[in-house]
Amino acid sequence: MASYVGVDLGATNVRAVVGDEDARIRGRARRPTPDGPTGIAITEAVLDVVRAACADADVDPGTVRAAGVASFGPFDLADGAVDNPANFPDTVGRIPLTGPLAELLDTDDIHLHNDTAAGVIGERFHSERNPDDMVYLTVSSGIGTGVCVDGRVLSGWDGNAGEFGHVVVDPEGAMTCGCGRDGHWEAYCSGENVPAYARHLHETTDVATDLRVGADSFGAADVFAAHGEDPLADLVVERIQRWNLIGVTNIVHAYAPLVIFVGGAVALKNPDLVVGHVREHLADEVFTNVPDVRLTEHGDDVVVKGALASALTDGTGDRARL
Repeated sequence: MASYVGVDLGATNVRAVVGDEDARIRGRARRPTPDGPTGIAITEAVLDVVRAACADADVDPGTVRAAGVASFGPFDLADGAVDNPANFPDTVGRIPLTGPLAELLDTDDIHLHNDTAAGVIGERFHSERNPDDMVYLTVSSGIGTGVCVDGRVLSGWDGNAGEFGHVVVDPEGAMTCGCGRDGHWEAYCSGENVPAYARHLHETTDVATDLRVGADSFGAADVFAAHGEDPLADLVVERIQRWNLIGVTNIVHAYAPLVIFVGGAVALKNPDLVVGHVREHLADEVFTNVPDVRLTEHGDDVVVKGALASALTDGTGDRARL
């Protein structure tokens, strides 16, 4: 029985699964993503998790047929590496991925994707209809999209297509994104940046609040939990919903998807406020076909399942490749 590996390198955790020809998961492992001090330290964490997943599946790493790797960017796709990722120390620099994995697994069949591209591959692979035009949108610690148009998953010449979290939704540029630019969607609506946006609105409006916006522990979960009970929380969520609607409208007009699957911790934990609001108001903003907007059914596994599906289908998620 052939074995395949899927890897999800996220800012918080590294996850790996081992699956068979039918994408049934036989083993898995995870560990926190190290915050450096170098890119090699993160590479070693990926290799350790793959070894652990193979051990859990009772599979020799050297017998794995192919692997799919989903990661945050930006990429140097030709070199199979992440290059100077945002929200990590400058000492991290480059994170080699495909080369070290090819050596561990003794195969050159390694497919590297942006994590959201892996998300759309996973959604496409597991969809009943295997649609050729679809988007996977993650609203999590960051924001990004994986896009499939006319049956082709878009990656771009350097692997960095689909960085929709870095489209400008606010030309006033009140908030600075983790990438250093102003006005990006991610700067307002991602889990990492909601607390800063709440503090900004607290400082620039006269809206009352009982939220402890100055506390080190203050996070996005506090804002969403207080919605409906705290005026500042209501304002923050209202503004977030506005930016989310603008972002999704831009996705629709750019790619004309039939369906948009939404995942990521912020969306999964607040489906009505995130996905429900977009679904309710999108028709008022879009002048072309209005896609079906759904919460992913794969939860936290959507990206790692997509990485595994990539290994099985030569990077496409198209079941016809099996």
